[in-house]
Amino acid sequence: MTDQTALAAPSGGAPATTSRRRSPLTADWVRRNGVYLALVALVVVNIVITPHFVTTSNLRLQLIQTAPTLIVALGMAMVIGTGGIDLSVGSVMALAAAVMPLYLGYGTIAGIAVGMLCGAASGFLVGILVARVGLQPIVATLAILVGGRGLANVIGGQIKNLNDPGLRTLGLGSVAGIPYTVVVAALMLGVVAFLVRRTTFGRAMQAIGGNRRAATLAGLPVDRILVATYVTAGVLAAIAGVLVAARSQASDPRMLGLLMELNAIAAVVIGGTPLTGGRIRVLGTLAGALLMQLITSTLVAHNIADSIAQMTQAVVIVAAVYVQLGRKPS
Repeated sequence: MTDQTALAAPSGGAPATTSRRRSPLTADWVRRNGVYLALVALVVVNIVITPHFVTTSNLRLQLIQTAPTLIVALGMAMVIGTGGIDLSVGSVMALAAAVMPLYLGYGTIAGIAVGMLCGAASGFLVGILVARVGLQPIVATLAILVGGRGLANVIGGQIKNLNDPGLRTLGLGSVAGIPYTVVVAALMLGVVAFLVRRTTFGRAMQAIGGNRRAATLAGLPVDRILVATYVTAGVLAAIAGVLVAARSQASDPRMLGLLMELNAIAAVVIGGTPLTGGRIRVLGTLAGALLMQLITSTLVAHNIADSIAQMTQAVVIVAAVYVQLGRKPS
């Protein structure tokens, strides 16, 4: 009986089976929690090697600088969750900041509202191009990236100083010691988390990203959901543009939001949302945005060139994508 069992079982059968069973579980755990481990590790390293890292002023600075990226990344995560991509977010930020000063004469709220309306209009245009016209998301958003930046330059012209008390309070003020910029980012985080986890809209986005044809056959209004997703991403990008302009007290259509789309995609990917769609990780996106900011600030704090920081971020992105892909079974 023993000999027959030995002959029936492959060489090293039990250990190999155990390894095969444990390895996918371990890889999945790393994919889900790797960004949090990396963030904690980097924080510990900074506590040890970076002077004055554990101070209230430094914490405020890190959160303020992370806030716009996080807000844009939340919209990007929703778009990627549907299986798309949005390269237009940086240009939408610039467009919102360029249009807003034209309407500040009607009040701060009116100026901000018009900026957000520009974001919604841009997202609506992209959504129509993707859902109804059938363009690939990368093509549709690339067109808005180029055209939106050009329109922002036409409208905004040169750098404009924003001498508005309401915007100054929004950009530089705080409540209970927490900057308004961070408060807005936290509110957007809560709203997106609720949409993704607690609404049929959030489940439908992920269903479309998982299998668009199956979602259509299941009776989901795929076109409307896609348009709504891109509109939401556009509004979030506009909010980020308003916050950046409010903090700098200036609108610079040539530079505001430049390369933000890449930072947002990086935060989403590092946070564990797959580029293939079908899943949206909101807290992972938050951790990804914090990690990218902390990498940059750590290198800058130790007098390392910004170009090195960008290359380091590129390595982190490649590593994150590799971990998500995992190993194919042999």
